[in-house]
Amino acid sequence: MHLFIKNMVCDRCILVVKQELEKLHIVPSFVVLGEAEIPDDTTAIQLQELHKNLAGVGFELLDDNRKKIIEKMKTIIIEHVHHDDADNKHNFSDILSKALHKDYSYLSALFSEVESITIEKYVINQKIERVKELLVYDELSLSEIAYQSGYSSVAHLSGQFKKITGLTPSHFKKMGGVRRRPLDKI
Repeated sequence: MHLFIKNMVCDRCILVVKQELEKLHIVPSFVVLGEAEIPDDTTAIQLQELHKNLAGVGFELLDDNRKKIIEKMKTIIIEHVHHDDADNKHNFSDILSKALHKDYSYLSALFSEVESITIEKYVINQKIERVKELLVYDELSLSEIAYQSGYSSVAHLSGQFKKITGLTPSHFKKMGGVRRRPLDKI
């Protein structure tokens, strides 16, 4: 049985979901961001308890097909923005269309309708959160952060950062990262 789970954004989320499954003696085939495969003989009572337990730790089992697609899109975007250092310039329309086997215009309209934000704005918000993280770590220069985040220049990054946060990257860095947001709240 394939489950779709909302709000999974990192490896710790995977660990928490695995732990919740173990508590109910459910052995998953796999658990990845936003998804888990559990045995078909899982009882309705176990599923009900899993639903309750996951909600208690900030996750939600999805049963609506539209929500499942949106959660897959978010997971793909988060993986590329926060976990994929191989290629810093992502064409999300191609990535999402290919991964979900759907036309991008459909995905874009669906995302906007359900989330009240465009995919592009969501990607920008995720990129800014990644930039905040890198600024707080203080291991890279702003130029290196811009390059790693796929921005064409420091000026472009700085302008977008200020537009989203109201702060310049250097001012944010001086504040010590007090305005970071959890990825599942973006």
